[in-house]
Amino acid sequence: MKKIFIASDHAGYSLKKKIIKFFGNDILFIDLGTNNSKISVNYPDYAHKLCKKVSNSNKNIGILVCGSGMGMSMTANKHKKIRAALCYSIKNAKLSRLHNNANIITLGSRLIKKEIAFKCISTFLNTKFEGGRHIKRVKKI
Repeated sequence: MKKIFIASDHAGYSLKKKIIKFFGNDILFIDLGTNNSKISVNYPDYAHKLCKKVSNSNKNIGILVCGSGMGMSMTANKHKKIRAALCYSIKNAKLSRLHNNANIITLGSRLIKKEIAFKCISTFLNTKFEGGRHIKRVKKI
């Protein structure tokens, strides 16, 4: 069973819970918060928490959800060893892994339908880094 770190702010909480329920039989989620949608929280706090966990091993993967996905992505990409990709389609989720070796997917709960989010996550988790010519590019990040 895969182990995936997941976190959200208040705007992403509902989609985060749907993700956990949808994939719950196949994935062990380590939920790093937030724990409700009623209390406004600062998304960087949750992105930093998840990035610390993901950066501990090159095998770790994370999912971050906020209203647009952009704030989580911007915050996550400040961390060494993190390559966070804001995904909105199956194609860009696949390419983020194939070409960029992304280790965190970020999603915008206010901008993506849950079915597309599920497909993006599934694609992200099941796509391996292509390596080859992309290795030198990723090393320059």
